[in-house]
Amino acid sequence: MATFNGIEVPADGQKITVHGMKLNVPDNPIIPFIEGDGTGRDIWRASQRVFDAAVHKAYAGARRVVWYEIYAGEKAFNQFGEWLTDDSVKAIAEFVVAIKGPLTTPVGGGIRSLNVTLRQVLDLYACVRPVRYFSGVPSPVKQPENVDVVIFRENTEDVYAGVEFASGTERASEIISLLNEKFGYKVRTDSGVGIKPISPTGTKRLVRRAIQYALDFSHPSVTLVHKGNIMKFTEGAFRDWGYELAKEEFRNLIVTERETWILDNREKNPEISDEANARLIEPGFDQMSEKQRAAAVDEVKETLAAIWGSHGSGEWKNKVLIKDRIADSIFQQILIRPDEYSILATPNLNGDYLSDAAAAQVGGLGMAPGANIGDEAAVFEATHGTAPKYADKDMVNPSSVILSGVMMFEHMGWREVSDAIISALTKTIQQKRVTYDLHRQTEGATKLTTSEFASAIIENL
Repeated sequence: MATFNGIEVPADGQKITVHGMKLNVPDNPIIPFIEGDGTGRDIWRASQRVFDAAVHKAYAGARRVVWYEIYAGEKAFNQFGEWLTDDSVKAIAEFVVAIKGPLTTPVGGGIRSLNVTLRQVLDLYACVRPVRYFSGVPSPVKQPENVDVVIFRENTEDVYAGVEFASGTERASEIISLLNEKFGYKVRTDSGVGIKPISPTGTKRLVRRAIQYALDFSHPSVTLVHKGNIMKFTEGAFRDWGYELAKEEFRNLIVTERETWILDNREKNPEISDEANARLIEPGFDQMSEKQRAAAVDEVKETLAAIWGSHGSGEWKNKVLIKDRIADSIFQQILIRPDEYSILATPNLNGDYLSDAAAAQVGGLGMAPGANIGDEAAVFEATHGTAPKYADKDMVNPSSVILSGVMMFEHMGWREVSDAIISALTKTIQQKRVTYDLHRQTEGATKLTTSEFASAIIENL
């Protein structure tokens, strides 16, 4: 298309294309942006200046971003009478990579979250949230520097599938009757009903992307987060399908936690029998049934036969570790032992809670970037709200969008740009030159406006 929303596509830019999970990025990529509502206007102006300065710093004019504005939220409604135009969605699909500020969800029945709509229409199935600490940012925990995780949250299933029926409606009554009368459940007849779909397709593509990210960025582990001890056929299946995918597609590059126990036992005692090895990995071995004990011994035999040659003699220590944790346990772990976790892959609701809980440890959502990534497109975004009472006052922290841009440049393979921004942002915060949200919590700090903060980062480039 030559135009989107009636605006011509820049003639001096080229499209990014995608092949599998790899992008082909020209030196002058066209990148659509949505400035966002409320404070989004101030934040975007500041962030765009930082992005352009960092690209120039990294490539001295050999590369540049060709920005192309598209519309969603209040600006779209005011100009086109729609909160999200079809052309804006088409533009993101056309140009593969886009970035946006915060969007409001208008109050009123029947209007879905614009962010959720983008995710579902474009099948942006992975919500990716890196959480790391920047020295000097006020934090409620003692050692925030130990937090450095990337959360891969499934974006299209679980509660985000939106399959629910209101209490007292005919549909809810039909489903409750089916559950109670045909399947023998005891659901109260005045209940609202929600359905929680989790599929091997949705799970495996998320875990695939999480493991590939760990490999691309040299992360040591991927942890599957689930509540499988209670929801065995949804969240428990998420764990099982995750392990399946890891072994099927990344066998020589990964090792599971249980496999490390088996391999380590063999390395410590080369003469150990398969049964003795099984006893070490199953503390309740003697209390197990004969069938369960046999299965544990078979697991040891099959593991050693399959991977001793490639993973034995300490080689497993160089592989990406795949492990799993119960959802409620990981909330404790991320507080008291965060350094033991690197990549977390989760179903939707667990990841929603976990992302914000982790962000709180490093200074809140103002320092938390995000991305929604699919096989054909990716949208990078601020994770906080629009804060309309601060709109156009040039005072809010733009770091969430700036760090989302860091993720975008990493996704594009322009790591020189992302590294430069991280270094400059870190230096600016360490100099205690910060916006009001950090200034009020930082002794001896200099309070900057949004635009001044951007200028300070550019100066530190």
